[in-house]
Amino acid sequence: MLVQTIKTIVNKVFKPAKSTKGSVKRYSVSTHRIDKRSVSRNAIKVCEVLQQKGFDAYIVGGAVRDLMIGLEPKDFDVATNATPEQIRPLFRRARIIGRRFQLVHVVFGSEIIETSTFRAPAHAAQSTDDHGRILRDNDFGTHPQDAARRDFTINALYYNPVNEEVIDFHKGVPDLNKRVVRMIGDPQTRYREDPVRMLRAVRFAVKLNGTIEADSRQPIKAMADLIDNVPEARLFDEMLKLLTCGHALDCLKQLRTHGLHQGLLPLLDVVLEQPSGAAFVELALDRTDHRVRSGKPVSPSFLFASLLWQQVELRWREQVAKGEISLPALVSAADIVIEMQTKKLAINKRFTSDMRDIWFMQPRFERRVPRMIHRLIEQPRFRAAVDFLQLRAAAHEFDSLLAQWWMDLANASEDKRQDMLEELAKLPPSTQDRGPRKRRPRKRKPAQAETVQAETVQPIQTTLSL
Repeated sequence: MLVQTIKTIVNKVFKPAKSTKGSVKRYSVSTHRIDKRSVSRNAIKVCEVLQQKGFDAYIVGGAVRDLMIGLEPKDFDVATNATPEQIRPLFRRARIIGRRFQLVHVVFGSEIIETSTFRAPAHAAQSTDDHGRILRDNDFGTHPQDAARRDFTINALYYNPVNEEVIDFHKGVPDLNKRVVRMIGDPQTRYREDPVRMLRAVRFAVKLNGTIEADSRQPIKAMADLIDNVPEARLFDEMLKLLTCGHALDCLKQLRTHGLHQGLLPLLDVVLEQPSGAAFVELALDRTDHRVRSGKPVSPSFLFASLLWQQVELRWREQVAKGEISLPALVSAADIVIEMQTKKLAINKRFTSDMRDIWFMQPRFERRVPRMIHRLIEQPRFRAAVDFLQLRAAAHEFDSLLAQWWMDLANASEDKRQDMLEELAKLPPSTQDRGPRKRRPRKRKPAQAETVQAETVQPIQTTLSL
């Protein structure tokens, strides 16, 4: 009797997931059309090794989603029923990481295959904060339970590279075909468990050129404040994904539509309310999107330097107008803006250091003094600063001809650079600068004083001419 009572209490508290037997769909290559040649060879190897040792192993999540719609995945994750302690000895370079969510990083050169153990359903005994966000999540489970723990149906797809089969527990394939982002389980509960899911819903909908399913969309505005409880480092990672997904501008617009933008990039809210600031940011994000879609790398330092530049420049100009020297005023403005921003997003110090370098070189582009240019070229962030200058020129903040000269210099070979600098040295000093330097108007002296001065100067000039 006591044993039965204990079982009843445990079942009520832990609420095991309902069986999904009979609802699983399996799709062959003829249906899912994933080209195995597009799959990371290292991810395939992880699955093969685990399966050879008797474990289940699948490529899972965003990689499967992107492969099915013809996009190139940024990374590949593997899910398995092997525990971290069982996974690590099977690979030469593997390490267990994570507190809240323990997993294994299997390293192949520059590529890391993130390998996680199937997770069990959330339950009342899990550690959460006052708002319901899960703080520790290392309860292992079965394959169906792991699928139920995924956030959206389109992310709960499992690809077995050995038999090239896709396994779908929650009708993710039909949702993917219809470009619908649908939460698995009760949306309010899932958003409380992890508020970042609201940001992910927006990102996926924009990336798929689709929509968020009505029940999954409805609670977002009311629960947007929960984003404030997310650790700064994790929020920064998610914002970086959003800004580098190839659709950053559309994502920001959708964040504002769903009330999720407040506080994420505090100063960006202010910038977007100013016509000139909004134009600059839109131009920066549009260029970033083009680079991502073209398969070119995007520097987080350059991206955040672009997003925050308008506020830096505004404070810089204000302090210069008050009589401060230009460069110290710029340094002070940068300190203020970065301090305000990092209160919400934990921007890595390496990134903020690069951002400063890019900003601090901007005033130096206004003058072309040969002896100073040699030192400027040697700066590690010179090329990034020149690219940033092109952005300013496109936004009509800087002379486009002068900006092009700097770009030609940055692109030139060593010999060509030397020729350009020699040609510059031959020009009069006034033409080396951006334009004639402003001079203070001279005070006019009384006529009598001018006559005396002229009489005094004339003999000296005559003597010199001799």
